[in-house]
Amino acid sequence: MTPTLTLVQGDITRQSADAIVNAANSSLLGGGGVDGAIHRRGGPEILAECRALRASRYGAGLPAGEAVATTAGRLDARWVIHTVGPVHSETEDRSALLASCYRSCLRVADDLGARTVAFPAVSTGVYRWPLPDAARIAVEAVRTADTAVEEITFVLFDEWAYEAFAEAVD
Repeated sequence: MTPTLTLVQGDITRQSADAIVNAANSSLLGGGGVDGAIHRRGGPEILAECRALRASRYGAGLPAGEAVATTAGRLDARWVIHTVGPVHSETEDRSALLASCYRSCLRVADDLGARTVAFPAVSTGVYRWPLPDAARIAVEAVRTADTAVEEITFVLFDEWAYEAFAEAVD
């Protein structure tokens, strides 16, 4: 069964879902944009689990295209699923890596038993992925993923991102 796709314009840290996806950097230790907002609102529990992951399985950091879960701390969710999107390149096609972010998050969500997942527009901030292309890749990746997740919400920060994802969904 294909998950229901919903679009929301707003702040992902204000969403209620089983799992909220963090567009993290490979360090897993917080940063700017979505990553910083999730760490600030979620509280120190998220950072503590990220540090433990760095001390164990991800000493070199989380590779682009992969995903890992932690507690959601003070967010209205059970888990945060951290994924590292690729930096956009004009000379190298990295779209498979971007699609892998979404599929990896859904695999982690399935392992956790999450039925609702909220995604940001991965790689579209400081990693400069053009929104229309990122939206197309994201929507195709979640639509074709083999997942038990029932509802996927794309939480888009502004009207431009919302419109790009609305076009991709249609």
